[in-house]
Amino acid sequence: MTATPAARRSRGFTYLLLLLAVALLGLGLATAGSVWHTTVTRQKERELLWIGERYRRAIEQYYQNGPAQYPRKLTDLLSDPRKESVTRYLRKLYDDPITGSSDWGIVKAPDGGIMGVYSRSTGRPIKIAAFPPADAAFANARSYRDWKFIYVAPGQQPLAPTPR
Repeated sequence: MTATPAARRSRGFTYLLLLLAVALLGLGLATAGSVWHTTVTRQKERELLWIGERYRRAIEQYYQNGPAQYPRKLTDLLSDPRKESVTRYLRKLYDDPITGSSDWGIVKAPDGGIMGVYSRSTGRPIKIAAFPPADAAFANARSYRDWKFIYVAPGQQPLAPTPR
């Protein structure tokens, strides 16, 4: 049996509608993927800011709760080796949420200790403004490496970041 010309045109029209529906579905999924990626990146940035502030505060407490010196290694923030009793400034060492690694960049203090940490990610941040005063230097940063969470003791200046 052969189809009439009207039936063949109808099948061609249905095929075109199906192709258009698939193209629109693909476009919608691509848009949803882009929005999802941006949302996940913003969440990781918020987490980095939170974790970085925890490290900054822990370093500050370490410096102020004993002889005025910076921790020699990050694990000193888990248990202060300068004290007989266990003194914790952090509950655990946090991973960098941007890289997913525990390998933080270290900002060395003049005394050789650690005065700050930063992410080793070279990715470009989405957040470029409206930082809290302690993080005002993060505005318009070119990469997450520029977000340095540093405690500077009164009368001191940070040294250049050093590889760990």
